Amino acid sequence: MLGEELLIIQKEFQGFNETKERLDLLALDKDGGVVVIENKLDDSGRDVVWQALKYTSYCSTLTNEQIIKLYQEYLDAYEGGGDASENILEFLDRETDDDLLLNSNDQRIFFIANNYRKEVTSTVLWLLDHDIQIKCFKATPYSLSDDLFLQIEQIIPLPETSEFMINAHQKQKERKGKSKKVENTNARLIQLWGKLKNELLARDINYLERVKPRASFSIGFYKGQGLYQFCIGKKFVRVNVLFGDDLDKKKFNMMLENKLIIEESIPEIQWHKIEGKKRSKITLEMTLDEREKMGSINDEENDDKYIEWYINSMVRFYNCINPILQKIQTKF
Repeated sequence: MLGEELLIIQKEFQGFNETKERLDLLALDKDGGVVVIENKLDDSGRDVVWQALKYTSYCSTLTNEQIIKLYQEYLDAYEGGGDASENILEFLDRETDDDLLLNSNDQRIFFIANNYRKEVTSTVLWLLDHDIQIKCFKATPYSLSDDLFLQIEQIIPLPETSEFMINAHQKQKERKGKSKKVENTNARLIQLWGKLKNELLARDINYLERVKPRASFSIGFYKGQGLYQFCIGKKFVRVNVLFGDDLDKKKFNMMLENKLIIEESIPEIQWHKIEGKKRSKITLEMTLDEREKMGSINDEENDDKYIEWYINSMVRFYNCINPILQKIQTKF
């Protein structure tokens, strides 16, 4: 409803040290950033901006461990349990927690209200002009007979100007250099995935046509019930198809019934059932000998060799897996 995927990790949270402050919703975005969401039933109120800024300042120091702990408490209290770490990795489309750094960027603030006072909108616009990441949504309820409807509309900043403002803010953050190591890693990942996407498009392969390269250790595209990914880790380079909601392993087992057909085409394929977890996957991994011959993937001069492997492997993998997946997924 707010225009992007968010993972709610706490609600009505009042665990700030030596305060009784209570924020409405706390979330993570797809980059692992913290989002503070404040809901107002009717009027935004005079103090809503000040309250949100206080909450955001409290959240600015949250570490990986604290965020996972907060989310685990939320799952136990409201969702009947679950594995917070696993859920976060799944939400971020990550295979492992290697180099995972949550809350590494400036925190974001979302306001939701039916009406906004002028002093609130004026303050929000001033904060936006000073690179505070903040959005205002207008919530309008409607009723029709016994049915209720809620319209959510982003009013600040206007959606058509959001991308420009985010890009400008990103450039400022790069100059500040919050963490050199993280920035270098992020820039390297965006560079590698950008080159991969451009080369795919040059070959008229549209796997990543609608996917924006970002600072993630994987980049991928959905096809039906499968998420096909190009992945990189400390000890692996691979392509895979991930089934993200497969706790009963129905999807995986149906693919496994076609193991002989699949392995006849690609003998080196690996099967990962991952019992007790929502995820399961089928992978095709670069061998250690291949990696040693190509050199480090962190070295830009080796990009062409790795990109060639990624493209050839995904085309081969996708052409083998997807016809079978498309055939059986109607039974899921």
